[in-house]
Amino acid sequence: MNADILQVLGGIGLFLFGMQTMTEALRQLAGQRARALLTRFTTTPLTGAITGTLTTAAIQSSSATTVTVVGFVGAGLLTFPQAVGIIFGANIGTTVTGWMVMLLGFKLKIGLAALPLLFAGSLTRVLARGNWARAGQALAGFALVFVGLEMMQAGMAGFQGQVTPADFPPDTLLGRFEMLLLGAVITAITQSSSAGVASTLVLLGAGTISFTQAAALVIGMDIGTTVTALLATVGGSRAMRQTGLAHVAYNVVTGVVAFFLLGLIALPLRDGLMGGDNQAGLVAFHTLFNLVGVVLMLPLANPFARLVERLVPERPGPLSEALDQRLLADPGAAIDAARSCAGAISATLFAALGEALRPGAHPVALQAAVEKTEPALLDLRDYLARIVVPVDQTRPLRRYSALLHQYDHLHRLQHRCRQPERLGPVLADASLRRPALLLGAILRRPPHDDDGARLLRLYRLRRATASRMVRLRRRALSRKAGGTGESARIFALTDAMRWLDRTAAHVYSVARYDALAAQENPEELRIEE
Repeated sequence: MNADILQVLGGIGLFLFGMQTMTEALRQLAGQRARALLTRFTTTPLTGAITGTLTTAAIQSSSATTVTVVGFVGAGLLTFPQAVGIIFGANIGTTVTGWMVMLLGFKLKIGLAALPLLFAGSLTRVLARGNWARAGQALAGFALVFVGLEMMQAGMAGFQGQVTPADFPPDTLLGRFEMLLLGAVITAITQSSSAGVASTLVLLGAGTISFTQAAALVIGMDIGTTVTALLATVGGSRAMRQTGLAHVAYNVVTGVVAFFLLGLIALPLRDGLMGGDNQAGLVAFHTLFNLVGVVLMLPLANPFARLVERLVPERPGPLSEALDQRLLADPGAAIDAARSCAGAISATLFAALGEALRPGAHPVALQAAVEKTEPALLDLRDYLARIVVPVDQTRPLRRYSALLHQYDHLHRLQHRCRQPERLGPVLADASLRRPALLLGAILRRPPHDDDGARLLRLYRLRRATASRMVRLRRRALSRKAGGTGESARIFALTDAMRWLDRTAAHVYSVARYDALAAQENPEELRIEE
């Protein structure tokens, strides 16, 4: 008996480790394509649900999909209502694991055949590099899933006849609720609904629990998986807290609906469509009630999103709020978070600088912006240093490089904003006044207000200012060389020229590198005139 228990526990451990190993490799392999799929096709909650289903099925992890979505919302690439659709679809996508386990693990019984796959995958992981190594890791994880599943089955065989459905709560409304709670607790402990569903299929196959007891367990596991999302949101950004709450609310609503329809749907589904096959019927029921939940919730997606936004309102916080440490596990999501923070810093500096470049303006707001952005820049620098992008992932590396350049120019722009004494000479001199006022007008435009046109205006201003400053500086210095004018005034004027020239350059570079970091496959940015 003790040996059987150890075998079951070992099987669960191998299954969990295999799922984690496979998921991590698949996320790295398909991560860039998944991100492109999510941003390109998620225009409505319906398309979000479809892309969420496909993405989760591809990378075998609803948690990884959710983390990516959090990064997108925080970076402004997706609205929260669009993200809600992806959350709905992720629940359907995660049921693919159940089908894989049922068809390959129980019908084809590939546990023994998985051993050479484990050898091949592990060897490839050790000897290969780049995507081949990740493919080997995914294969090894896939094999471990079925090795663990076979161990669970072998261990449970020792309990046949000793543990029966009578040892569990009876098939009554209260008994089903108790099984639901048990399923939620199991998933909260293992942090994996996939392992819970696989274990339930093993118990069902061994005759240890009845079909309705198994169905109630699976409903509970769907609810229990939200504990992971809920814990991940504690102390997180607003986008993460909203996503976590939406995930919890949706799974609870779906679970309640499935619980009360269990007797009406589960048994007819097993006996009719699945020909009395308990395990196939259970997996079909798991998929069906998630589908029903999506169908019921999609028409309410926008009101549901507004409700969540009211429950988790936007509150004043630090500019670096988006820099959630838990996103560092996914380089793409971490880059999105860093870009969101850089955007908040640049918006603060741009707005204050735009107000300062008005006739008669007082630089108090500019000084306040410098003080506000100082800690955020330090947080951004530290966060960027902690992002680790694999060297062979060229697209994320380009985005990361663009962010490093953007941070450098933000830091330099903040230094220029610490020199309010330059504003007087800039606005007082007739040759500098016009480009300075034009720069201020561009910067006072709201963030994301036709960013392409704004970048083009900054490009034209930067080019015009650079050539004009060269001419004006030569003219000013030549007057001094000729003995005319006062030296102090001439030097003050050339300092003002240099300040305006460098400020315009840094503003343009910040906007340009932000545009590059926003692209999934950044290339050299071409400014069309």
